[in-house]
Amino acid sequence: MTYLLRFIQSYKPAHRKEFLALESQFQSLERQSKTLPKGLRSQPLAGGEPNHSLIWECEFASLAEVQKALQSFEDDPEHTRLF
Repeated sequence: MTYLLRFIQSYKPAHRKEFLALESQFQSLERQSKTLPKGLRSQPLAGGEPNHSLIWECEFASLAEVQKALQSFEDDPEHTRLF
């Protein structure tokens, strides 16, 4: 069974540029990190979520891996600073 960890973030449309700039920093951090999971980002054009949302998701082979990923976010000082 695959486990999917998904974060859905909504932002004020007037602050789209600033939000996406910050998200770009999170994406760079993921690429450079050896411990943070590498998620896939998307933005809905239509559907259940408003189009001023960003969806981050990542698949894991076990629930233990999901828990380890969540802990890696908490343990990373740069992720905490950006958050």
